[in-house]
Amino acid sequence: MGDRRRARGGGAARRAERTAVRIEAAKYIERQIPNLEILNQEALEVIEAGAERILSDVGVVFSDNPEALELWKEAGADVDGDRVRMPAGLARELCKTAPSSYIQHARNPERSVEIGGRTLVLAPVYGPPFVRDLAGGRRYATMEDFNKLVKLTYMSKFLHHSGGTVCEPTDVAVNKRHLDMLHAHMTLSDKPFMGSVTEPIRAQHSVEMCEILFGKEFVAENTVMTSLININSPLTFDATMMGALEVYARANQAAIISPFIVGGAMAPVSVAGTLTQVLAEVMAGVAYSQLVRKGAPVIAGTFVASIDMNSGAPTFGTPEASQVTYGMGQLVRRLGLPYRSAGSFCGSKLPDAQAAYETANSLNMGLLSGVNFMLHAAGWLEGGLVTSIEKFVMDADQLGAMHRLAQGIDVSTDALALDAVTEVGPGGHFLGCAHTQANFQTAFWRSDLLDYKPFEQWSEEGARDTVALAATRVEKLLADYQQPALDPAKAEALAGYVAEKKAAEPDAFA
Repeated sequence: MGDRRRARGGGAARRAERTAVRIEAAKYIERQIPNLEILNQEALEVIEAGAERILSDVGVVFSDNPEALELWKEAGADVDGDRVRMPAGLARELCKTAPSSYIQHARNPERSVEIGGRTLVLAPVYGPPFVRDLAGGRRYATMEDFNKLVKLTYMSKFLHHSGGTVCEPTDVAVNKRHLDMLHAHMTLSDKPFMGSVTEPIRAQHSVEMCEILFGKEFVAENTVMTSLININSPLTFDATMMGALEVYARANQAAIISPFIVGGAMAPVSVAGTLTQVLAEVMAGVAYSQLVRKGAPVIAGTFVASIDMNSGAPTFGTPEASQVTYGMGQLVRRLGLPYRSAGSFCGSKLPDAQAAYETANSLNMGLLSGVNFMLHAAGWLEGGLVTSIEKFVMDADQLGAMHRLAQGIDVSTDALALDAVTEVGPGGHFLGCAHTQANFQTAFWRSDLLDYKPFEQWSEEGARDTVALAATRVEKLLADYQQPALDPAKAEALAGYVAEKKAAEPDAFA
């Protein structure tokens, strides 16, 4: 009798274990596959020579930033007004002091990431003012939406990074929302995150909040933020973004130096012309970060879309954007820098077939082009105007397939499975053989979202399409969400800092 009770108890324990909430986080990707190299040696050298010519003959503009102009003068550049022309080789030489890889520390050390080399770190969508979901349609984003997306990122196994502005919470004042967004990343998740770049003072607030979370000495000696600095292509570096870069570089915090290119509008229509301009802009931006602080961690970024010549709208998932991304990967590796590009890009208004095709093209090119930090890896819709809640979990699910692809092919003795072929022999099947029984649980990547049931079962369960399945998945992830523990003293100090800064000035919505 006692044995039977113990057996029943053991079964109950096993059932409880199977149904318990598990918050899993995959380690950042370490590629075991080669990068796709689309340019030969001659092409690389031609593009690099063209970029040097742009920097020396055309130059770049540093607007409203006298300190930057003075730094460039001291470095040996020709400064004429706000235009900076660099002698051949100057920018490339300055880039050499930037690290080839760095660690971004998370408040949970198990979530820290390495950015550079053979790694790939995946972060969610950044910047959309709108959100869309099945229940509410397309609407302006709110802080409630923002918090929901941070929780979904935390619960998504294959996203390694909490990101930054996962949507713009338009119900919070423009001059204060950065405080609420940072507070959400710091308290609702324990993954690494991004700081604010919309004003230099907001970048400074980001550093000060990190000093509360991590400790002032730790922040002085370690990188705890990776933030996005966009270049106003073509060839213009504005004071706002450069001011934020200066704050982060001086504090030893990482910045992505990234041109924002729509081919045919902000760069030439040709792939080679775009690559040449992008390389020139990246080298100038990275070089400037090193003038501010030698050794400051930076990522060389590329964001490229093509343009619909009929409507003027940006297009995504196109062959030309892929060619630029592959080519820029090679050029960045020759600079010895980490690389940021790609994402779940699409121009579709809905998470439909167009979105799926374009997103698949964009994600796969990111894996194969050697990207080290992929912003916009989940949730991007409508050319970046919208964060789609359902597409967020659809994309996050597919990132699991990317993890598996990046592992390459195992050719160990067990993987070759010659014993299994011997055991089964001609005309048999492998379902019951020892090798299958030992490996079936891990042999194939399994989606947490997609439906592979027989038609009859699928129909009886409501004939749900992928968006409906994703909506159910969102509900489950949010229901299972458990906030990661945070030291009460740090939580109180962060809340107090946010309240103090928000009370110090009136709301501004422009």
